Amino acid sequence: MGAPTRGLLDALHSPLDVRSLHLRNRFALAPMTREMSPGGIPVAENAEHYRARAAGGVALIITEGTYVGGEASGHKVTVPHLTEPAADGWRQVVDAVHAEGSAIVPQLWHVGALRGTASPLNPGVPPQSPSGLDLDGRPLGEPLRTAEIDAVVASFAEAAALARRIGFDGVELHGAHGYLLDEFLWHRTNQREDRYGNRTVLPTEVVKAVRGAVGDDLAIVFRFSQWKADHYTERIAETPRDLESLLVPLVDAGVDVLHASTRRHWLPEFPEDDPTLSLAGWAKRLTEAHVITVGSVGVDTEFRGAGAAAEKVPVVIRESLEERLELLAEQFDAGEFDVVALGRALIADPAWVEKVRDDRLDRVVPFDRTRHTLSGA
Repeated sequence: MGAPTRGLLDALHSPLDVRSLHLRNRFALAPMTREMSPGGIPVAENAEHYRARAAGGVALIITEGTYVGGEASGHKVTVPHLTEPAADGWRQVVDAVHAEGSAIVPQLWHVGALRGTASPLNPGVPPQSPSGLDLDGRPLGEPLRTAEIDAVVASFAEAAALARRIGFDGVELHGAHGYLLDEFLWHRTNQREDRYGNRTVLPTEVVKAVRGAVGDDLAIVFRFSQWKADHYTERIAETPRDLESLLVPLVDAGVDVLHASTRRHWLPEFPEDDPTLSLAGWAKRLTEAHVITVGSVGVDTEFRGAGAAAEKVPVVIRESLEERLELLAEQFDAGEFDVVALGRALIADPAWVEKVRDDRLDRVVPFDRTRHTLSGA
């Protein structure tokens, strides 16, 4: 970690405006589950956590996943909700972040089949999923009925409308990692024979409902991924054309920003079609939407993901931190992304952005999963 970094990421310190999002630079806090909200309601600790990252130079705070309404939307007791009882808790979070000059959006979350059958939150309530299947394609519960799907769509719209009233600067929809919206996008978990068997129908209905609830000016972000929880090699798209067929309808429905979640942001997504272009780069090329990239920025090991306890030894990343910062700068210069999100690096060191900007990489506190509080890392 001795190579100089001064000036390397200067281009990422330019402003960006996307509808209601007014960012002073291109750095975001990635949504990282912390399980620090008693009864699902944010407290002063949460406000201070997000405030510190904003004070450390992060222009966009994306909150950890927040459960939308419905008894089956979540699975853990101390994960925050975005429902009326939690509104005052969220207001103190939003006010704290705004006081530091940063924007903040909540990530709206329905866990789908990953709720399982033994969730401590609302025990006895069965999981909801497109086809009554888990991520391995095995039976789990019953497929969602049409009326239940309508209620899910409404729950996202209601949460988004509440986010606007609270004062958030936009919303992010969690459509990644094997959770409910992603389960509709993925062929293994969406085996429906009705119109929702078209993998984009439910996610685009959610986007349209959210757009209707928040109006034309509030920014909508949609997080998507190829990989799933504990299923790191799975894919929703095998080719660029497959990916285009999934992403374009989302953008047409009202998504302003695509958040391309990968475990290593610099790896080519479809190397046979382009030897260098990342998943974020493909999202940008195929849709012309604004794009957030993410994936092992500023850390030395791969993200394991919640429930991956079997991986006793974290996978060490071969490329040095300096090499990866150079790759990040090259990707930005090439127009592959507009914003970069950091997760574990900012959990460990809230001032990561300022330290790297000021060529103080040697002063960065490295992430250590034995010391830093984070669910599943």
